[in-house]
Amino acid sequence: MDIETVIEGRAFVNGELSYTEIGISEGKIVAVGGMVRGGDERIDVGTSGLILPGFVDPHVHFRDPGMTQKEDFSTGTLSAVHGGVTCVLDMPNTKPPVTDIDSLRSKKSIVRGRAYTDYGLIAAVTPGCRIGMMAPYVPGFKLFMGSTTGNILVNDDEDIAAIMEDIRITGKRLSVHAEDDSMIIKGEQENCTRDHLRDRPVEAELNAIRRLGRYSDCKINICHNTTAAGLELASSYGFTTEVTLHHLLFDVDKDTTAEYKVNPPIRDAPTRDALWNAFLKGKATMFGTDHAPHTLAEKTEDFDSAPGGIPGVETTMPMVMNMVRQQMISLSMAVNMGSANPAKAFDINKGGIAVGKDADLAIFDLRKVSEIDVKKLHSKAGHSPYGGKQAVFPDTVIIRGGIQMQDGEFCGDRIGEDICGRL
Repeated sequence: MDIETVIEGRAFVNGELSYTEIGISEGKIVAVGGMVRGGDERIDVGTSGLILPGFVDPHVHFRDPGMTQKEDFSTGTLSAVHGGVTCVLDMPNTKPPVTDIDSLRSKKSIVRGRAYTDYGLIAAVTPGCRIGMMAPYVPGFKLFMGSTTGNILVNDDEDIAAIMEDIRITGKRLSVHAEDDSMIIKGEQENCTRDHLRDRPVEAELNAIRRLGRYSDCKINICHNTTAAGLELASSYGFTTEVTLHHLLFDVDKDTTAEYKVNPPIRDAPTRDALWNAFLKGKATMFGTDHAPHTLAEKTEDFDSAPGGIPGVETTMPMVMNMVRQQMISLSMAVNMGSANPAKAFDINKGGIAVGKDADLAIFDLRKVSEIDVKKLHSKAGHSPYGGKQAVFPDTVIIRGGIQMQDGEFCGDRIGEDICGRL
């Protein structure tokens, strides 16, 4: 096989950073070593560049179809590329929600040809849905134990048991919004994030995870964990876990406005600090941005009326890379949580620099730190609670061998493909 492109420089391979040449052909990595011959094009990233596997975001809400005034597949994936993300898993609570083969087929058709990154479409599980029929065409499924957009809440133990039997047979991973809906207070006036926390207590998260514990023989991923206790409990059952930056960084007594309203809610400082310490100790499996854009007009309504959700697909991994620059976390942790672990959890042929993997790469220069400028972000949301925070954005992003960004400038096209194919 003729090698088309060779990328050379310091690369993260087999858990180590060393000089490497990476041969690419037909969208795949075909050679990795100290010297790779051939290549119509050779890209030398220099001594300051770090060649990493492209990041995989297992949890985004691109609002397409039905709510494209907030985000659509083009703007969402364009934001992802600028954050070094080369593959996203999009959640099913759109309008209509993806709950059967017809709604899945429709959404696949709507977003096809509009993505700048590769993607997978997650389907929601509801009582009686044909999980086995959808399984070949999705990277995983989503269970909402807490209320969300659309009529897809499932919090009854009998319904969950039947769903888990079907999930077990498919071998697919089930991501869970783990908040016990029976423990969420509804109808009370909320004026700030402290009120929102009152209505969605920690115990709702912990009890939902406990109820799932009987299904430790299923592949379960607990989304957006907000507590160290939740991480420990989920891990004890063998579940994978996500953490978001908003739960790691914000707290209810400092970050009080609707900009920070999200489900599950940001917690108090002691809970946040315990989660942070657990994260630093490697207790979480992966980052999930839970990118949930709403319009600025919606987020500046009175708190009670404002929707919950925070955009983050463009800013999360650049902020994580700044943590690496500051030596708060290791490069290995950033790559594992941002790329290798989510790819492995959802059986995606990405997440590493190795022969046979998709040629997805993100190249960073840790010297190029900047402050996040909300006006320069690419989401339709037009706002972010991360404005002014330090980040290291990627210099170059490559998806299946196609250059989407180079020297910090976007130069790509809508080359994104559905990782589970057409239906």
